[in-house]
Amino acid sequence: QVQLVESGGGLVQPGGSLRLSCAASGSISRFNTMGWYRQAPGKERELVAAISSGSTNYVGSVKDRFTISRDNAKNTVYLQMNSLKPEDTAVYYCYVYQYGMDYWGKGTLVTVSS
Repeated sequence: QVQLVESGGGLVQPGGSLRLSCAASGSISRFNTMGWYRQAPGKERELVAAISSGSTNYVGSVKDRFTISRDNAKNTVYLQMNSLKPEDTAVYYCYVYQYGMDYWGKGTLVTVSS
């Protein structure tokens, strides 16, 4: 089993920054994929960023603003979010994909508003 705990969400003004963290515990493979999805009110959940074996991918709307990274020693994945926009407002969910299974955190709310 894998447990994921997110932290770092909150209220920020447009143009501001936040850093999300997700600590994974349990049986963790360093060869897994870790990443972040988000779900805005009234919208479907979308992939924001993922990292696997050093390679990363991002949804187009966050490229050049968000950076995903991971610390394998701490089993933690990070999402540095800069130049935040109101449309980035959503619940952000951490996920891990390994051995054919998905694991999800409970989510952390990010609100971008003046």
